[in-house]
Amino acid sequence: MKPKYLLIILFVFGQIFSGYAQKIVEVWRTGPTLKTPESVLFDANSQRIYVANINGAPTDKDGNGFISILNTDGSIQTEKWVEGMNAPKGMAIYNGKLYVSDIDNLIEIDIAKAEITNRYPSAEAIFLNDVAACKNGMIFVSDNRAGRIHLLTNGTLSVWLEGDDYLGTNGLYTENGKLYAGSEVIKEIDIKTKGEKIIQTGCQGIDGLDKDEHGNFVFSNWVGRIFYLKEGNLTKMWDSTAEKLNTADLDYAKGLNLLLVPTFYNNQVVDYRIEQ
Repeated sequence: MKPKYLLIILFVFGQIFSGYAQKIVEVWRTGPTLKTPESVLFDANSQRIYVANINGAPTDKDGNGFISILNTDGSIQTEKWVEGMNAPKGMAIYNGKLYVSDIDNLIEIDIAKAEITNRYPSAEAIFLNDVAACKNGMIFVSDNRAGRIHLLTNGTLSVWLEGDDYLGTNGLYTENGKLYAGSEVIKEIDIKTKGEKIIQTGCQGIDGLDKDEHGNFVFSNWVGRIFYLKEGNLTKMWDSTAEKLNTADLDYAKGLNLLLVPTFYNNQVVDYRIEQ
């Protein structure tokens, strides 16, 4: 093969694969001032970043947990905005309320009042984790150790789906009448019919699950990996497993086009920009 044709072929292949070579670049970090941050959530309406601080062991009912508020530059606006939780984890916002999972309860916080207004217990819950809210007010909560997805309806938290194939299911995301549930795979679940299909395998244990401004999935593995999923192509953008730096329940701030990642035992939130 002539050298010029080889160069052309290499160029074409380079163009094809460069479309999937996403990487992340750090923008800011809080510094180790938080207390076991497990989850972050950007509120575009208020331009606030909520952080769920376990402040202890993930299963201890010690009353140490609290929610912090960060500014969009990473500075701490309020360290202990709302207290009185045990081990808060996943969060979602609906109709002026912040919903937070807390071991075997779903906590409801009135954002304007900055106070807990309801606690929804579940006798079946073992380890409530991520939370996702639909536009119609349905609030879903994963229970990865029990293999269940719970639903808050009419003031009651009850089991919506369960089974052995839901063991390890953590990250949740809702969109257009679908619930996406992440574990070793990503499942797309029709909310009306509960019909499901697997849209991605080889995910290695999803913690946080979200989409970016292009409609592509970005997700984390708690042990220290961040992935980008575009058109069926999975790119590992980050791996800190060797350093034992966790990447917990991330959030993609669409209004800012930035990726927010809590580092759990490293006690920081790190903000990244995804470069295509």
